[in-house]
Amino acid sequence: MDESILGQLLRVTAAGPVSGEQARAALERGKAKLAAGERDAAAVALREAAMVPETQLAAHNLIEAENLPGAFSPWMGLDATIDPRDDVYGFFTGFGAWSSPMRDYLADGWRTLSELMLLLEQAGRSLVGFESVLEFASGHGRFTRHLARAIGAQRVTVSDVVAGAVDFARAHFGVQGFDSARRPQDVRWPQQYDLVFVLSLFSHLPRATWKPWLARLWEAVAPGGLLVFSTHGAEAVRSAGVELDAEGYFFALSSESNAIDAQEYGTAFTSEDFVRAALAECAPGAKVHCAPTWFWAHQDAFVVHKTVAGGGA
Repeated sequence: MDESILGQLLRVTAAGPVSGEQARAALERGKAKLAAGERDAAAVALREAAMVPETQLAAHNLIEAENLPGAFSPWMGLDATIDPRDDVYGFFTGFGAWSSPMRDYLADGWRTLSELMLLLEQAGRSLVGFESVLEFASGHGRFTRHLARAIGAQRVTVSDVVAGAVDFARAHFGVQGFDSARRPQDVRWPQQYDLVFVLSLFSHLPRATWKPWLARLWEAVAPGGLLVFSTHGAEAVRSAGVELDAEGYFFALSSESNAIDAQEYGTAFTSEDFVRAALAECAPGAKVHCAPTWFWAHQDAFVVHKTVAGGGA
């Protein structure tokens, strides 16, 4: 009896990674099998190539594009394609077991969705109740794909400054999107949004643009809506061993991004008092909720409520 495709995939996985030369050959063999219509054989060859860093992402994306056995998309219910230019995926390739970067990357987006939903529940709101959501500094869709599935792509708008990121999200996840700008004063909001979600941007901004970006993003929030953003707070300060200045701020010229200059996008640490003082200036009268170490058990979360009329606007 012929071995099942599941058995073949398990056998290849159990055998572990092959050499780079063998992986390159497996990738080409997988492409040839696809061209010949031999889907199961293609899936086995591409699985072999997907276990070696050099060919990993190319093999993964072919498996997803062709919906081959072993693809993530059918059981996750979303497009699991990963853009090769994604710096966040590049970060994941340096962590975990040799076989896990795609799985870890996709699971981390799901984790962010869960964390956001629970945070909003604490604030007395439900994610599915927002008619319009802006994910700002959205990258190449680590989180976007999960958000679009949860509330519907028609409710989601994304924005990022990295070339190609918004186009990738529009093409693969069906969301709306617009390119951001390097200076906050140059961004033009198509509309105001019920929820503006900004994950891990304020944890990277230099002092010169920290408050200007906060003020500009506050303008994108519709009356009655929320601004949610994250920062490197007290626990991140402790674990990194940095020392905040008198205002409660520290900036380092380094980050996981290769696409943005470190002068514009490094690593920022802020005290809760620093953030609250900035909010008092940029969003006067707004109700603020802080949840320490909320995202990734590392970054603090801030939920800022804009009143329907008057205060906090």
